[in-house]
Amino acid sequence: MSDTSTETRSLTYAFAKDKGLVVMGEEDGAISLGVRAGADPMAIIEARRALGRPLRFTSLDAGRFERELSEAYARSAIENEEADAMDSHGDLHSLIDDIPQTADLLDGDDDAPVVRLINGLIYEAVKRRASDVHIEPHEDNLSVRYRIDGVLQEVLTPSRKLAAPLTSRVKVMARLDIAEKRIPQDGRISLSIGGRSIDVRVSTLPSRYGERVTMRLLDTRNALLGLDELGMDPETLARFRTVLAQPNGITLVTGPTGSGKTSTLYSALSVLNNGQRNVMTLEDPIEYGLEGISQTQMHHKVGLTFAATLRAILRHDPDVVMVGEVRDLETAKVAFEFSSTGRPVLSTVHTNSSVGAIQRLRDMGIEPYVLAATMRAVLAQRLVRKLCDTCKTPHEATPEEKAMFAIPADEAHTFYRPSGCMACAQTGYQGRLGVYELLLVDQEMRRLIREDVSEDELEARAFADHDTLFRNAARYVTTGQTSVEEVLRVCRKDEDA
Repeated sequence: MSDTSTETRSLTYAFAKDKGLVVMGEEDGAISLGVRAGADPMAIIEARRALGRPLRFTSLDAGRFERELSEAYARSAIENEEADAMDSHGDLHSLIDDIPQTADLLDGDDDAPVVRLINGLIYEAVKRRASDVHIEPHEDNLSVRYRIDGVLQEVLTPSRKLAAPLTSRVKVMARLDIAEKRIPQDGRISLSIGGRSIDVRVSTLPSRYGERVTMRLLDTRNALLGLDELGMDPETLARFRTVLAQPNGITLVTGPTGSGKTSTLYSALSVLNNGQRNVMTLEDPIEYGLEGISQTQMHHKVGLTFAATLRAILRHDPDVVMVGEVRDLETAKVAFEFSSTGRPVLSTVHTNSSVGAIQRLRDMGIEPYVLAATMRAVLAQRLVRKLCDTCKTPHEATPEEKAMFAIPADEAHTFYRPSGCMACAQTGYQGRLGVYELLLVDQEMRRLIREDVSEDELEARAFADHDTLFRNAARYVTTGQTSVEEVLRVCRKDEDA
């Protein structure tokens, strides 16, 4: 099997997109050519001439064609020299060597090397599936790190002299004020890699040795997942679908930053957006565009806060409202008032567990009887890294590990550890898996909330017969998909486990 990206260079992206043809791979000397419905037969003949190989045709509908096209040419743009990000010299280190030793971007006559380095950093981040790029100046050097599968990895440590030109160039691309270095700034950069749209959220922050820059990479294809694609176990998925079918009440998704809350909310909205409902969202910021849904961006400087905007959109006859985050009592009160009128509300809150979300709202000032009447469910979630299938190494579970995961002591069981190879960049992990716990507010839970009982009592009742985060993550350990260490890094061990 040859590399697909090598073959796609024989068909230009413009030709492939316009004519509805995409090279999908090669097998037994023949090229697999994806053909969109309605493709011009003359274009197929031209593609056969350009590729110079026998063809095997695969019929694609419009949706699958777009996915195959984006995947093929994004990979081609990154791995080959078609992208402007990488010149013929190769990797990021060679791009650094091309940059003249100037103290400031404005001092140089030619900023092309800096542009190539920034582009190279972004393209390399996309290639490695990084969610964030951190550029941090220190006393002696500049640290460039990628957050991959939730963990930061250092990729470059060039001279600190590069801090000013790199920061200035990023600020120019994000349309920020390059002269203002005393206050934080936020902006956006929109990029396209072979037809694959990447939105980059840029944030700058003054620090001791200069401005640090964080770039968050938002790829729409990675966020807009169906509910079945989130990795919920069948029981949790069925219970969550039951919650979404409720005609009113508040459903919260909770977890730390980067745990996939936004993806879960968007998946839930896609279920609720059946074309017969007016679905409206309030977000800060809007991360991904959702078709058929009205999305409003918060603007705190002009008073466009969650609470103020939520009051305004209630006059627009919404059927479903998603509030990006319940941050304060005012927002919480308006959300609960709206849900009490017979409409569903989705939102997030930053807590460590599903029961913790109820306690957080009580601490904010929401009365227990209001919580009991309007709360429908709280979904807590985490993401654990998936072991690399190429290099994971087996080991016999220790007695302590068996006890931790409720495996009989006399039963032999194989667990797996990370090792590290070229496929996973020596990390031992590749990709992530969703871990969930779902608290349903049934009649008994409503009684307990009204009585203002402790978190421990609520947790004991809510998860007597259902998975906690730790128990839900255990399924990945026992099936060899992740390691014990990774689960303990992300989830608190159950006290009764």
